[in-house]
Amino acid sequence: MFIPPNYIKPPTDKPTSQVALKSAHLYLAAGLVSEAFGDDKNVYVVYYPEPRTLMIAPATDETFKTIHKAEQQILKDRNLQGDKTIALHTILIDHQLNDSDRALEYEFQPALGILKVNL
Repeated sequence: MFIPPNYIKPPTDKPTSQVALKSAHLYLAAGLVSEAFGDDKNVYVVYYPEPRTLMIAPATDETFKTIHKAEQQILKDRNLQGDKTIALHTILIDHQLNDSDRALEYEFQPALGILKVNL
């Protein structure tokens, strides 16, 4: 099968933002991951539809899990630089959210150890 060259999409590099949505995964840059989650391989994730906010905390934060009824997710390795991703397929589908690739606004609260992402 012949595919004309103008129909072939070039490979996409990593997003330029610290936090982005790409292929229904939350992309987190290495610097932010190490600051927010340290060496944890898992995180707790909860989505609140009213403010359209995703809240993420390290898996070592049992208080966050209890207060927010959060689910545990794996921080998947994205590349050798230490960037990570979290699968958001179910959240995007369940809440009928825009799943297009884009940079996302976020706020990290070091005192609480919580990363808030606006979807």
